[in-house]
Amino acid sequence: MVADLSQLVKAYDVRGVVPDQWDESLAELFGAAFVQVTAADAIVIGHDMRPTSPALSGAFARGAAARGADVTLIGLCSTDQLYYASGALDLPGAMFTASHNPAQYNGIKMCRAGAAPVGQDTGLKEIRTLVEEWSEGAPQPPASPTPGTITERDTLTDYAAHLLGLVDLTSIRPLKVVVDAGNGMGGHTVPTVFQGLPLDLIPLYFDLDGTFPNHEANPLDPKNIVDLQARVLAEGADLGLAFDGDADRCFVVDERGAGVSPSAITALVAARELARNGGKGTVIHNLITSWSVPEVVRENGGTPVRTRVGHSFIKTEMAEHGAIFGGEHSAHYYFRDFWNADTGMLAALHVLAALGSQAGPLSELVAAYDRYAGSGEINSTVADQTASLTAIRSAYSTRDDITFDDLDGLTVTSTDWWFNLRASNTEPLLRLNVEARDEPTMTAVRDEVLALIRA
Repeated sequence: MVADLSQLVKAYDVRGVVPDQWDESLAELFGAAFVQVTAADAIVIGHDMRPTSPALSGAFARGAAARGADVTLIGLCSTDQLYYASGALDLPGAMFTASHNPAQYNGIKMCRAGAAPVGQDTGLKEIRTLVEEWSEGAPQPPASPTPGTITERDTLTDYAAHLLGLVDLTSIRPLKVVVDAGNGMGGHTVPTVFQGLPLDLIPLYFDLDGTFPNHEANPLDPKNIVDLQARVLAEGADLGLAFDGDADRCFVVDERGAGVSPSAITALVAARELARNGGKGTVIHNLITSWSVPEVVRENGGTPVRTRVGHSFIKTEMAEHGAIFGGEHSAHYYFRDFWNADTGMLAALHVLAALGSQAGPLSELVAAYDRYAGSGEINSTVADQTASLTAIRSAYSTRDDITFDDLDGLTVTSTDWWFNLRASNTEPLLRLNVEARDEPTMTAVRDEVLALIRA
């Protein structure tokens, strides 16, 4: 298959429609290229519950084995379970998933040994070039005279044990928790991780079904947590948890059915991780997380470091600073003790431990970490992203007490509010996030900026 890899290979992963944009023949080339670029003599591969995942991951394995690499197949798994296997086995890994994308999509998230990310600047560009050349007929290097072996291994119980070794849940009070797996991989991992804990688990959409018959497996979209919110209220549950399709992200709902800001979860987990580390350590947060995150980090003795949006930036900063924890407002949570990789499950265990070790409801617990009014991310279609950003900068440049920051897009900060505007890499969109000390101020700033963007 000759493919347009410019559409298929993204900044951090491979993702596209099957079979229109890619198929098993291309997956086999990706397997060969992955081994060549990483110089791996052994790799580990996992896949999600999408109908196309077993065949695509099998083809990738054949391509890798033909290059002489021994392949360990861990089968059905969450993305963070693949990261666990990469870290624990010290092997480069490939996870077949398209995360929360619709059923016709599939993709590959790749990492080096120890779950180190493979992105455009860390090998993905070279992998793409090789696959492009080979798919257009360029000769491949000869196959290895001794092909690699392909064996199967179950890592689910070891993954669960590793996570439970990082959070003490043995003495928490009993909790009733509704979990919406969205027919994704949370239905595979949650029963094993939660087994034996003092939890009354109420499962919602735990059947593994990559056609997503109930709702999209993207809990950041409010329409996809409506069922969870209703069930939490109907059951009188202490909280609800929603996982995305590959279960590396986790979204939290309180006992009133209200969504808890991922920034508040980042601050709560940061405080707990700092306490585990004697009140010392660096915490990474991206620039659209709430003001509350660096405040809580400092209050608990830690050092906050602000970075760009995107997991490769977070992971790079985690490694550079020896950070103990990192969080993004997209509900990705990264842990030093999980090879700097993201795991929504470990964040969920922290929330359960924090809630279960005190008597109050979740809404009261997180109030200490949710201090400001935020807009959430608002997308606007624009003809010229650069021109729009220039116009916004010009509009605010004459005002007093304004600072500008170009770390990622444009961040404009005043005494009582800030907003960030970032251009999408793949669509003609500007993404706006606003935060202020109170709701009326946030609303006023949000509406003013949107009017300027959309004028």
